[in-house]
Amino acid sequence: MSRSVDEWRGKDDDAVPPRTVRARVFRRFEGKCHISGRKIAAGEAWDLEHVKPLWQARPGENLNVESNLAPALKVAHAEKTAAEAGERAKADRLHAKHFGYFPKSKRPLKSRGFDVSRACW
Repeated sequence: MSRSVDEWRGKDDDAVPPRTVRARVFRRFEGKCHISGRKIAAGEAWDLEHVKPLWQARPGENLNVESNLAPALKVAHAEKTAAEAGERAKADRLHAKHFGYFPKSKRPLKSRGFDVSRACW
């Protein structure tokens, strides 16, 4: 019996893979954490981690697919995510600079104000 779909694809970035996909990915990696390479013990906490982060997707590219998922121990996954945070922040700053709203001016231009002595009636 063959599967009707080659691989699971999330409809959007927030789509959570079903348990069957989680089990298939775990078996594909033979129960090893793809970050540390250590065998995941029974009952040990682990996540499905995106090998290529979702924020690095090009326009129209869906990275929330089964082939981009890998098992990772919770601790190793948290460390990898923290390490990528600086890279993501830099990319966000470059995008903001490109669109002209970063960096904010430290001393914005001030107008001289309105002339209070002459009222227009």
